[in-house]
Amino acid sequence: MIVRKSPAELESMARAGAVVAALHEVVRAAAQPGVSTAELDALAEREVRNRRAVPSFKGYRGFPATLCTSVNDQVVHGIPSPDVILREGDLLKVDAGAVVDGYHGDSAATWIIGDSASDAVRDLVEATRAGLWAGLTRARVGGRLTDVSSAIEQAGLAGGYGVVREYGGHGIGRALHEDPRVPNYGRSGRGPRLVAGLTLAIEPLYSLGEDATEVLADDWTVVTVDGSLSAHWEHTVAVTPAGPWVLTARSDEPAWPLAEPGADARGLDAVEAG
Repeated sequence: MIVRKSPAELESMARAGAVVAALHEVVRAAAQPGVSTAELDALAEREVRNRRAVPSFKGYRGFPATLCTSVNDQVVHGIPSPDVILREGDLLKVDAGAVVDGYHGDSAATWIIGDSASDAVRDLVEATRAGLWAGLTRARVGGRLTDVSSAIEQAGLAGGYGVVREYGGHGIGRALHEDPRVPNYGRSGRGPRLVAGLTLAIEPLYSLGEDATEVLADDWTVVTVDGSLSAHWEHTVAVTPAGPWVLTARSDEPAWPLAEPGADARGLDAVEAG
């Protein structure tokens, strides 16, 4: 069942999104060579709880940590560990969520550790981020769900990247994962109609090789089958009459990529609970 959110619910989700955005900025600054992913996880949990929020991931279906930290060929759901020490040139994917007033925010980012990454790796990171925004800007009233999916897939294929199909986005709200599933592939113009109050976590995952993945023996960590590097970006977005409202935007990103000229700042008065 797809749940539309009221203006008050969107405001709660925005508060959760602000916690996640702040968490990412703190983790980004701390992610340096010689730091373990367990240290980043402890830092992230302190940041969330100091803001009177609760980590979304810790304990979710048995996951043991606040962050998912996936390094290099690890695509998603990597478990933080004191044994995983970041090195110069590593590709670190950080996925995080927080709960405020019973509502979730969910966002992921990919950071290059140090300064020695190749142009191909930097291009992968930027292309995946561009794929995220291509999808976000299509989260508009009157569109279809696969408008988002198609935009993500086409952006990845245009760059020659593997577009991971086994994992993708999802609805979000009182539950971390709600309907609908948001694939990172497909023809546009299909699926549920996008309506005001719909909230989605949109998350492209691209690789430098093939799109096939497998899960490691820990039953969480997903890696590329061919060992190629991967990148992952994600934001939580609300569909509003004024355009997509990116609830987890960091300070270096726009929260309103496609607001209509002259529209109310958020258009919340026109959003009705479903």
